[in-house]
Amino acid sequence: MCLSVLMMVGLPGTVRGGAGKCVPTAGDAEGPFYKPGAPERPSTGSGLAVSGDVISYPDCRPVPGARVEWWHADRSGRYVDSLRGAQKTGATGGYAFTTSPPGVYPGRPPHIHFKVSVPGHRPLTTQLYLRGGENAVRFDLVVESVQGNR
Repeated sequence: MCLSVLMMVGLPGTVRGGAGKCVPTAGDAEGPFYKPGAPERPSTGSGLAVSGDVISYPDCRPVPGARVEWWHADRSGRYVDSLRGAQKTGATGGYAFTTSPPGVYPGRPPHIHFKVSVPGHRPLTTQLYLRGGENAVRFDLVVESVQGNR
């Protein structure tokens, strides 16, 4: 289900901890360039394929119908509307989109911002940090359920 690359916050890789338990994705800064209402679309460019699952913590089950938004800087380090998108996860909790490789925002490594919203779960805002040169990356997002709403 998950690629095991690195077990660090915001880097592509596994969401499984010891004994097969999932680990909530750590939140990260939304940044000043988030705009609500990103259009639903499968692509915001080409050259980088991003996919993953939205998973509920603590039961580690896929979350269908979650809204996944993403945005990032262009090659010049500017945040532009053409690099903003959103999707709803499918029946198995998966999402997938293509985009242009993110540019370097001054003072920051290449990264993509994510915001996940789903009823019964805490909103999640995080970032995916890239090494550079990737053409495909898997990034699972583990959202925490709100106690009493499950």
